[in-house]
Amino acid sequence: MFNAKTDKKTALIFADGCEEVEALTTYDILYRAGIPCTKISINADEFVKSSHEVVIKCDTTIDKVNFEEYDMIILPGGMPGTPNLRSCDILCKEIITFAGFGKGIAAICAAPSVLAELGILIGVKACCNPSKEAEIESEGAVVSREQVVVSGNIITSRAMGTAIPFALAIVKYYLGDGAASYIKSNILYSG
Repeated sequence: MFNAKTDKKTALIFADGCEEVEALTTYDILYRAGIPCTKISINADEFVKSSHEVVIKCDTTIDKVNFEEYDMIILPGGMPGTPNLRSCDILCKEIITFAGFGKGIAAICAAPSVLAELGILIGVKACCNPSKEAEIESEGAVVSREQVVVSGNIITSRAMGTAIPFALAIVKYYLGDGAASYIKSNILYSG
């Protein structure tokens, strides 16, 4: 039986146009691992419509969140979800603060471009959707084509197809190899 626990809290950020598989897979894996994860909408209400028109009800809205209570910000990608994340001033300010304090930041698919635009990936090994590789490289990132890259407190991944390894990397970051292996085995993931 899985019994690893952590008091580390994660903030999973939802924007209209997000890639729902990246977002919900990450939430599911963290839930299974016992890692507290709050679904946060950048909209005025808790509802977000994904890039494939799936309506998701989040736990709260970004204007009601005290980010000092969180240990990691997680950004799913998607279009136009990624530019919507970038246009959220509250979120961008918090990402910069998290980076400054060395707190966890995770982004998948196109979302690492938000980190690059904010100057967080300068000299950092990172990966992203192939459509954004030139963009993050031009902002100073050291581009990798691995499924997931963990560079200190920053975790990046490439696309919807890498959502499970991305989420497992977050589990490993907080709970170690044993917990990540347990969850991987429990969901019958062989990648």
